[in-house]
Amino acid sequence: MASKKTKLKFKAGEFIVYPSHGVGKIVDIEEQEIAGMTLELYVIDFEKDKMRLRVPTNKSEQIGMRKLSGKDMIGEALKVLKGKPKVKRTMWSRRAQEYEAKINSGDIVFVAEVVRDLFRSERQPEQSYSERQLYEAALARMAREVAAVKKVDEKTATEDIVKVLDAAAQKAEAAAAEKAEASGKAA
Repeated sequence: MASKKTKLKFKAGEFIVYPSHGVGKIVDIEEQEIAGMTLELYVIDFEKDKMRLRVPTNKSEQIGMRKLSGKDMIGEALKVLKGKPKVKRTMWSRRAQEYEAKINSGDIVFVAEVVRDLFRSERQPEQSYSERQLYEAALARMAREVAAVKKVDEKTATEDIVKVLDAAAQKAEAAAAEKAEASGKAA
């Protein structure tokens, strides 16, 4: 019993975002017979992770596979980086789970929120090991998509993201210093 051909949402050679793995490239679309049924599969390479994934074409939308973000969405994500970090006062384990869920959501804006919230400038206190791991995972995930959209290498994309974060941190530090100075004069 063969499955019916569906209109494919993605093409071979196209970059996509797989929620739990980030940016990958569809290298082939193949058919395989599994348990007497013919399945059409996207063959996706994640070069950075040295991993190949096969995803049934009819399940791609259901699992959240999507095209790369457009330039507007990348702009929106970069704008998020300029915002004030939101650090909840909940237990680290709960925050870590929330960050992990955002990273694996496949949503570039959610990933940008994690990058913003976990970023530490050189003038700020050190992060714990687990904070650093989550930050680096989110930064790498975001940088790969920014690099693919802007057609630059991942290193350049990472540097661009960190520049935005540094500028926002300096601006926030300057505002805090001004506020402290103003409240000191008022006393």
